[in-house]
Amino acid sequence: MTERKFTRRDALKAGGALAGAGALQAAHLAAFAQAWAQSNQWKPEKGAKLQLLRWKRFVQSEEDGFMALVAAFTKATGVPVSVLNESLDDVQPKASVAANTGQGPDIFWGLYSLPHLFPTKCVDVSDVAEYLGKKYGGWDNAAQIYGKSKGRWIDIPVGYNGNVINYRKSMIEKAGFKEIPKDTAGFNELMKALKAKGTPGGFALGRASGDGNAWVHWALWAHGGNLVDAKDKVIINSPETVKALEYAKELSTHFVPGTASWNDSFNNKAFLSGEISLTNNGVSIYAAAKAGAGKDPKMKEIMEDMDHSLWPVGPVGKPTEFHICYPMLAMKYSKFPQACKAFMAFTMEADNYNKWLEASVAYITHPLAAYDANPVWKSDPKLSIVKDCGRRTLTAGGLGSVGEKAASALADFVVLDMFASVCTDRASAKDAIAVAERQARRIYR
Repeated sequence: MTERKFTRRDALKAGGALAGAGALQAAHLAAFAQAWAQSNQWKPEKGAKLQLLRWKRFVQSEEDGFMALVAAFTKATGVPVSVLNESLDDVQPKASVAANTGQGPDIFWGLYSLPHLFPTKCVDVSDVAEYLGKKYGGWDNAAQIYGKSKGRWIDIPVGYNGNVINYRKSMIEKAGFKEIPKDTAGFNELMKALKAKGTPGGFALGRASGDGNAWVHWALWAHGGNLVDAKDKVIINSPETVKALEYAKELSTHFVPGTASWNDSFNNKAFLSGEISLTNNGVSIYAAAKAGAGKDPKMKEIMEDMDHSLWPVGPVGKPTEFHICYPMLAMKYSKFPQACKAFMAFTMEADNYNKWLEASVAYITHPLAAYDANPVWKSDPKLSIVKDCGRRTLTAGGLGSVGEKAASALADFVVLDMFASVCTDRASAKDAIAVAERQARRIYR
């Protein structure tokens, strides 16, 4: 675990720190922060200090932008903020332990439906959410689903990671394709052709919280399968699930070797090393290639040669994309709930959020309608595809609700393990479904 911390002493130096923040236009941010601190409705408690645990950055400029935002908040409010960084896979267990023990960071910034694992332990942030929604054009539907529990907001859905197909243009052209097929059958033919040309693709079959969950849920939903129905009744044992597993099994025969052990960083490394021609990810691979293009000819080649595509549509006849929501929650055990709310509201204000979106190079996409106008969506045609991911995504519950049970099923990798077992020949489709069904029934009982 790594930590970056802004103390009161650091706050005195924040002007200098902010001066190096580049795209965040530090002087304007600092001036806005000072004015905001005087007028905002959430006044930090006397002596407040915050600790925030977030996922480790995938785009350096995103983290730099976020830390500049943190510095501006500290300078304006006098509230020191320590930022801890964990891998995506480690945020959920650490948040769960903190919720159960009543001690740990004040704020967690995780993924998917994390707050719904312990909704009663989260600070009610309805006032913050309603303020932001009214001011910035309203929340998209997925954000409202992820943000609310029993009518109250238990987190602020700060953004999404648009999980899309990343591919090398020259390699799919050599395989006989001009673009990523728009249907699942054609997509399998592309993967087969890529392997035949010695430039295979690959998707994570290890317990990758982001990329692994994203692609297997897409495959399940694309074939009409679902873990539960609209009333949260377990329906995973179905002909549609069998078809989804058979499709994924065939698709996986074209993968590069080793995907059974991939976590959320392996596909990035494999793509940037030239080991694979296609994978699913946010636009962080492109951002990394772009950042290194000035010094590394290989990165320049990858940057110029790669592009992004939306997921193919399966037999259900409509998109079944699963983009990664990034909710930020405050724990009830925090001694400084008003400071937590102030930080969340500050993060989403236009003077901060717009610049941070640009710094993230579209790796983070927005949940509020006003940010459709952000310049980043027109800055590069290879990035514009993720602008509407928040509107396109299905949510963690699928047909069912997003609550503690859906969050538990996702955290326990019920669907991902089912697919991995079949794709790696550890189990037949029938046996893998039986295991998933037993697990789901325990969770949804």
